[in-house]
Amino acid sequence: MPDDIAVRVDVAKLRSATEQVFMKCGVPESEAKLGADVLIFADESGIDTHGVSNMLRAYVAGYNANASNPIPEMKIIKETPSTATIDGDGGLGCMIAPKAMEIAIAKAKAVGTGVVAIRNSGHLGAAGYHAMMAVEHDMIGWCMTAGGKSMVPTFGAEPQLGTNPIAFAAPGKNEPPFMFDAAMTSIAGNKIGLANRMGKGMSPGWVANDDGTPDMKGGDTADFAANSVRMQLPLGSTRELGSHKGYGLGVIVDILCGQLSFAPGFGTLSRTRRAHFVAAYSVDAFGDVDEFKANMDGMVSGLAATKPMPGEERVLYAGLPEHETRIERRANGVPLHPEVVDWFRGICAEFEITFDLT
Repeated sequence: MPDDIAVRVDVAKLRSATEQVFMKCGVPESEAKLGADVLIFADESGIDTHGVSNMLRAYVAGYNANASNPIPEMKIIKETPSTATIDGDGGLGCMIAPKAMEIAIAKAKAVGTGVVAIRNSGHLGAAGYHAMMAVEHDMIGWCMTAGGKSMVPTFGAEPQLGTNPIAFAAPGKNEPPFMFDAAMTSIAGNKIGLANRMGKGMSPGWVANDDGTPDMKGGDTADFAANSVRMQLPLGSTRELGSHKGYGLGVIVDILCGQLSFAPGFGTLSRTRRAHFVAAYSVDAFGDVDEFKANMDGMVSGLAATKPMPGEERVLYAGLPEHETRIERRANGVPLHPEVVDWFRGICAEFEITFDLT
């Protein structure tokens, strides 16, 4: 977000407003706080595609359309000492998935690993949030989510898979945790919306043309954002650049989230399908925790110390930019587009909430 147009909003005020919006939608206070925590994590970390800017208004629309259940009763359908299958009763994934990860963590503490597949649950926000929950317990965390139709398979002419992100997190000792969180499409769908909001065009390799051929020229985000059928390319964009890898990984996410949870719609690739997968591996089950974390520090600090290419100041590793962004935004506020602030002003007026963001 360019500093010359950004409106810096205090994190605590943004969190409070988000909680109140959830509660006005009929969400209990404890659940509203959990949902807000997931969204604020994204905003603090610079994952603007999955923060309040894009997702809160989508969640409100879902509640208003009765597409999301504000008071779900999560149920364990099947369970073993290391696994569970959960039905989310139509609740938002950003409130169901953390509870599923808590179950996975408890199982990992007991037997070393915990794996939970989740069906009948809506959007879960930034997958990295759920993976990072395990890090606080000296565990490795996984989170995946699948659903919708936006990814065009390699050589395909119609979308069949979602963006199907994968998140992975591992703890360090003194260095920031490693946290990878990325869609298996060339670009996260919401980033196209953000680019459109800021008047920027699409880069080559983001989407396919109407006939499925990769668009390697780029174009106007407004035209694409207005299209109800997203034709996003897999990670890699073209077969020659490895799109079959992004496509294959997307299918793996569909299997672990949808097929393993026995979620409806995944056998036929329906547009309305959505399911999740979380897992936790206890480092203690494999070896000494302190040694692992010290070794992680050595690895990631070594990556960060890599000689940079010309024109670049340094080399990063996944999780480091988010860590640094959290420090900066907690001190200076979250930069929001003026249009987002206007939306908050309007929804606060509609819900009779005191507007206190500026």
